Amino acid sequence: MNDPRRWTAVVVFAIAMALLEAAVVTYLRTFLDRVDPYQPSPLPVPGWLMRIEIAREAATVIMLGAIAWLAGRNLRARFGYFLIAFGVWDIFYYVFLAPLSGWPRSLLDWDVLFLIPLPWWGPVLAPVLIAALMVIGGTMITQFGKGEAALWPGPVWWVTSLAGALLALYTFMADALHAPEWSEEALTQILPVAFNWPLFSLALALMSAPIVNMCWGLRFGVKKKI
Repeated sequence: MNDPRRWTAVVVFAIAMALLEAAVVTYLRTFLDRVDPYQPSPLPVPGWLMRIEIAREAATVIMLGAIAWLAGRNLRARFGYFLIAFGVWDIFYYVFLAPLSGWPRSLLDWDVLFLIPLPWWGPVLAPVLIAALMVIGGTMITQFGKGEAALWPGPVWWVTSLAGALLALYTFMADALHAPEWSEEALTQILPVAFNWPLFSLALALMSAPIVNMCWGLRFGVKKKI
């Protein structure tokens, strides 16, 4: 493996951030009486508090990006470490949230996943699967190959993955996108009733394209110079 100590440092940082995130969300949802967000009036958050939440989410992504930038020695490695940090953070957020708050009770419980730019909804299992792909892909990018000879999918594979990511975003935001009104009040009252698993499965398969390509490279020794 290549730079296992950097990989470990990023993972430890992401796990610590996950615990911090789970604690903050536990406090907030207990305060709002919404430990389980899937109930009528799911986001009864005052406008000022909603804006703070959006800023906190943006800050979280910036912090994950910052540790990835410090860990990586070039843009390729920094991108890989960001995938690892984000994926580990997302998975361990739920690992910690369950014992802290008593929720989720299962991987199929619905959660409000994100608020930027619209509320994202989906079963917990959905983002966890995407996070697992991110950890696998980021680890392959950062830990296999040395110097300029590195595992790196070609443009077609990245475009395929991007198409899958956009499709996944659509499944998460479909109810918000199709809402008759995009006001803050209307969006915070949305309570989805069904998740499009077939469409999400297609999105997940498309997002895994770069990993498939890198596995092929490992098997047959095909590497690209970055």
